[in-house]
Amino acid sequence: MSKQRTLSIIKPDATARNLVGKILGHFEQAGLTVVAAKMMTLTPEQAGQFYIIHKDRPFYGELIDYMCSGRVLVSVLEGEDAVNLNRTLMGATDPKKAAPGTIRALYAESIAANAVHGSDSAENAATEVKFFFPELK
Repeated sequence: MSKQRTLSIIKPDATARNLVGKILGHFEQAGLTVVAAKMMTLTPEQAGQFYIIHKDRPFYGELIDYMCSGRVLVSVLEGEDAVNLNRTLMGATDPKKAAPGTIRALYAESIAANAVHGSDSAENAATEVKFFFPELK
């Protein structure tokens, strides 16, 4: 297996509770390297474009509002099988169903305020990384 990149977003609920360092620590301890990162507040346009695949879902409006409600840390993680490793580290979307020790089991407040976003496939990772970091090669 070769090195791979994936996108991670530490969401507003987690940044508001000063969990950035703890969450990044999970990634680094698992062997992922942060190769790019930026703290930002998403505009409704950015969030809407990023989450366009959910446009027809009933939670779309709430998702956009939530993602624009505070600062996020957007980062690119690199490592062996980074997409799958990141998803394993995050745990299930519902923190009540997330495996013990996963980021969401430890830090998520709810299904909606679930602390982190991670790319769900290598293809989406490439698209998501390019969305936030077009300068990366």
